[in-house]
Amino acid sequence: MENFILTKDDFKKISDVLECEVVERADCTRFLLVNEEEGRKLTFEIYQDMEIGDKKGNLITVYTGNTHVQLHFVNGYIASESLGEVLFVSAKETAVSGMVIAKEAACNIYANVDNKVISGDFTAMAPEVMISSIALSIAEPLVQKIMGK
Repeated sequence: MENFILTKDDFKKISDVLECEVVERADCTRFLLVNEEEGRKLTFEIYQDMEIGDKKGNLITVYTGNTHVQLHFVNGYIASESLGEVLFVSAKETAVSGMVIAKEAACNIYANVDNKVISGDFTAMAPEVMISSIALSIAEPLVQKIMGK
């Protein structure tokens, strides 16, 4: 999955799960989420095949009123209708990073999480580690696929 490319069908699936507006731009695809009840707005953009250092890859940038975060080299995603969330994954041999975007205009990022932790025994982990492990555990089959296992 080194040359992972999202298609228009993927963008539709993402926008359907997040119940948000999608705008195709020349350089990226932009999604806008609004949570009027909580007074939150979140915009995220997906840049494909972008130069990042001396390599090319997918980049997701999230903007909120007080936050700017990025996830580089995205090589997979899981869109969960039941959770109302999309988990974007950047997996490498020993670690995975994930960005969870929720339809309530919320975003969580987990960086450089040891691959063994996402399949470990949550009850034996410190609460601070358990949170990222549980959040990324749904990506375990995707991470194994990306790693060719």
